[in-house]
Order: sequence, then structure tokens, then C-alpha cells
Amino acid sequence: MVLSDKDIKIALNNGSISITPSPNLKNQLGSCSIDLRLGSTFRVFEHSKRPYIDPSKKDYSNVITQEIVVLSGEQFIVQPGDFVLAVTLEKVTLPDNLMGRLEGRSSLGRLGIVVHSTASVFDPGWDGNCVLELGNLGRMAVALTPGMRICAMTFEQLSSSVDVPYNKKKQAKYVIQEEPVESKIYKEK
Repeated sequence: MVLSDKDIKIALNNGSISITPSPNLKNQLGSCSIDLRLGSTFRVFEHSKRPYIDPSKKDYSNVITQEIVVLSGEQFIVQPGDFVLAVTLEKVTLPDNLMGRLEGRSSLGRLGIVVHSTASVFDPGWDGNCVLELGNLGRMAVALTPGMRICAMTFEQLSSSVDVPYNKKKQAKYVIQEEPVESKIYKEK
């Protein structure tokens, strides 16, 4: 069951869902979702330095990417065909009986901007800023401004609380992330 705007407000008020900084419900609350805003930190791939990505190498993603912090009042330009990691301004904490699902916003999708390539599900027990897998599918560059509404998160009630929430899993690779962390696929066995 997807939570309605009424249920999202209740969950925010009773603390079962925590979003920091607190969202402006007048602007960010939809009928069944809450808009999250774009943070100022991006991770870009330095494709001209390396011929390919080898996901099996430890910390290799960190070698082939560079972190960029956009200063207040400036914009980040996403070129056609670009793929960059970004992060939401808000930190989201989920309880053991709800999952979050990240979705793009139609207004940006109509410009060619997608916010996730595959990772739309945020497990129960998630605690951190959401990393966005931004892509520009269009033919024109698009300027993104930190603080703009970039995506929407919906919340789904599970049939019961999970046995092991994400923040308590030993193999969880992205616990309490605050920045667009590079891939940690090399940690998989």
C-alpha cells in the first residue's frame, strides 16, 4: 500500500519517517509523494583518463570519478549523454516497516533528465541522503540548481516489519551516506 499525503504527514509528525531538513509541505508534498531537493555535491566520471571501468577493482570507482561541489548560486550543467552521481539535500530515515521508492519528476523528464538508472528502491531501515543516478537523455544541456526539487519519494507499507533493516545489515555498502558515494560493487562476494 502506497502512503497518501495524509499518511505521509502523519508519519512525519510521529517521527516514523524522518526527513532533514524538514520539507516545506506546502511546496514539496504531493498526493502520494514528497519532493526531495538537489544537493550541491556531484560525482562525475573522468572518462578521458581511463579506457574502461573494472568494477572488480577495490576503490577503482573512486579513481575514475571526481567530486564536484557547486557553490551557492551556481548551477551544474548536465551535458547530453552525461551520467553523473548527485545527492539529495535531504537526509531520509525509514522505519523497519516502510520502503521508499525514488521517482523522477515529470517536468524534468520532459527535458530529458532521469534521476535513477536502476536504484529506485530504498529499503526499510534506510538512513542517509539519497544518491541520484542522473542522466541527460536529451540533445541539449540542462542546467540544474542545487536546492531545486529534483525527484519524488513515495512510501510503501510492508506486510510486516523486516527481520534485518538495511542500517543493521553487515553487508550494507551505503549506510548513512551523505555524499554521492561511488560504486562499491567490489565488496560483493
